[in-house]
Amino acid sequence: MWLGLLRKLELPFRTLKLCGGDLSFTSALTYDFEVYSAAQKMWLEVSSVSNFESYQTNRMKLRFKDKDGKMQLAHTLNGSALALPRIVAALLENHQTENGIRIPKALQSYTGFEFIK
Repeated sequence: MWLGLLRKLELPFRTLKLCGGDLSFTSALTYDFEVYSAAQKMWLEVSSVSNFESYQTNRMKLRFKDKDGKMQLAHTLNGSALALPRIVAALLENHQTENGIRIPKALQSYTGFEFIK
């Protein structure tokens, strides 16, 4: 979902798989999504998605029956939406042209214009 949005916004982005030392003790796997900030000359995190396996569901006692009828703990994913201030900054920085700031095609039907002059 996030990758599709970042592609539609025509932003330079990368996906990072965090190493074990950067994970929280509850997370089994985490991916960060970053966009490039030309002004800061660095990548900025705009979203994060983590797999908590059964850590959260164990505390909630959230279970399901598998195809054999055996009770199993569910696994959970935890993901943040896109960080709007960083996305707006990335749009302004990465879409500058001689004619102004170009609005990505995916947003033009909402704005009603192609450029901010």
